[in-house]
Parts: sequence; C-alpha cells; structure tokens
Amino acid sequence: MTHSIGRYDRPVTDGFDPQAMIERFRARANAVRTRGLPPIEGPERARFKEQMQADFMDYAMLGDAEAELVDGILTLRVDLRPRDGAAD
Repeated sequence: MTHSIGRYDRPVTDGFDPQAMIERFRARANAVRTRGLPPIEGPERARFKEQMQADFMDYAMLGDAEAELVDGILTLRVDLRPRDGAAD
C-alpha cells in the first residue's frame, strides 16, 4: 500500500477525540465565513475570495461529519445529499 506525501504517521494518543476534531472544523468554517477581506484589489481579491469559499466548503463538510474511530482507523461520513427544504 502506498501513501501520499504528507500522510499523518504519528501515533494517535488514547485521548484523541474525533468529535472534538469535528467541532474544531465547525469553528474554522464559522471563522472563514465571518472574516473580512483584506485590503487587496483586482485578481488577488478574486483569488482570495475563491480560496475563502473553498476553505469554508471544506471545513463545513468536515464539521458536518460523523466520526468513527475503530482499531486505529478514523472514518468520517459526510452526507452530501440536499437537506429537506434546501434549494437545488
């Protein structure tokens, strides 16, 4: 089995709390959503906004995850189906 560069390969302590990790992602999503734009203009501003949107989506998805840690394997389930009453 090959692993990508940047794989987390440190031991995880018994105190690891997957739900706390999910809460941190929720907090990050909120921070991205509420932070202002720096005083930049032009193409840099557009790139910054695009990155903010991508960051929010990533953090929000992970913040909505259900976590399960079994035998050292962390599984995150993210339901990407539209919620009832959500716009298409």
